[in-house]
Amino acid sequence: MTRKYFGTDGIRGRANHQPMNAETVLKVGMAAGSLYTRGSHRHRVVIGKDTRLSGYMIEQALTAGFLSVGMDVFLFGPLPSPGVAMLTRSLRADIGVMISASHNPYHDNGIKLFGPDGYKLSDEQELRIESLVQGNADHLLAKSDRLGRAKRIEDAQARYIEFAKRTFPKELRLDGLRIVIDCANGASYKVAPAALWELGAEVFSIGVEPDGFNINEKCGSTSPDKLVDKVRELRADIGIALDGDADRVAIVDECGEIIDGDQIMALIATSWRDRGVLMGDGLVTTVMSNLGLERYLQEQGIGLIRTQVGDRYVVEHMRKHGFNVGGEQSGHIVLSDFATTGDGLVAALQVLAVVVASGKPVSEVCNVFTPLPQVMKNVRYASGKPLELPAVKSAIDEAEEQLKDTGRLVIRLSGTEPLVRVMAEGDDRQMIDDVVNQIVDVLKREAA
Repeated sequence: MTRKYFGTDGIRGRANHQPMNAETVLKVGMAAGSLYTRGSHRHRVVIGKDTRLSGYMIEQALTAGFLSVGMDVFLFGPLPSPGVAMLTRSLRADIGVMISASHNPYHDNGIKLFGPDGYKLSDEQELRIESLVQGNADHLLAKSDRLGRAKRIEDAQARYIEFAKRTFPKELRLDGLRIVIDCANGASYKVAPAALWELGAEVFSIGVEPDGFNINEKCGSTSPDKLVDKVRELRADIGIALDGDADRVAIVDECGEIIDGDQIMALIATSWRDRGVLMGDGLVTTVMSNLGLERYLQEQGIGLIRTQVGDRYVVEHMRKHGFNVGGEQSGHIVLSDFATTGDGLVAALQVLAVVVASGKPVSEVCNVFTPLPQVMKNVRYASGKPLELPAVKSAIDEAEEQLKDTGRLVIRLSGTEPLVRVMAEGDDRQMIDDVVNQIVDVLKREAA
């Protein structure tokens, strides 16, 4: 069955348009609720969201869908995605839902689903939901006396703050550290500054005034310029940027330089290896991580496993093969000792633990390896299968021959937009610029 709604990270689209309109969202609630209604007990679903205006509409439509199939609904309000995953397990819910389009602008929204174990659903489970959404849903409806109830959970944010604090080593404190935190005007705007302050830091917050429209707008982990400026202005020790639903993170050192997910994973993996707690003798990342990371880990005797893009696939491999550190270059860092999905705040706390324990500045601690030059460009395509066009395939073959053993070429379709993502990396910057531009030119000519 071809996917119609689900992409690499749940369902995502423009708010109030298919599939993120009230009618389809209600059916998603009905379908997901019926899939996880098993047994005679009162079934429950937990729902969190970020700060987008459309979150109100989607929350109500989902709630109606779940109630109609007999599930009780617990509403958290704004809460990071990893908090929803954690509370799905903590509150013994049958399913968890996060309403968010992550790092996308306000006019988009999305739905991420978590099973009762707090992990994102598998491809097979998502396809089963899709088949139910596209069919007649009348048979899913509960009897009148089995309709669900809805209520607000007032302490969800406090629960998540305490959870995040417990991931920081008990013997350490953040006393004396000046930290700038950028919450992207998103789901973490209350919990992240509070957790850092309660651990002892002097906290300066930006991106904490959501208005329904400004989520991820020139702020957060995908737009860290304001954070860089604020770190330099305040002479802070570190800057931390989260995205709209706080499942990814970027770090800014005291000099205002940006530290990406690859460096963060390298730091955590080597730190955990030195402490004897790294499992699987390596880390799991995606095809997008820098070749410099792979070479560095080889020198350290630490393995690196690559999966397709999407933190869900990283987590699946980690679970199957016993790894406890994984993630993506984009800043999705998954630490399975603590969480079932990417958690930007928890990853930042692990970085801070190394900084505090070492007594060294962030610039020295976090620049673990020298990345190879890497270039990525996106090309919007009209329709069809652009990577199967003869001219495009020929250009890709020619580029791979040019790179040979000196670099890597990764070309893939976006899971959320009609984009072809063209990435190359290698020792020769001019060569990778050339091969990317060659492929982009052909794509623009043949598929755009």
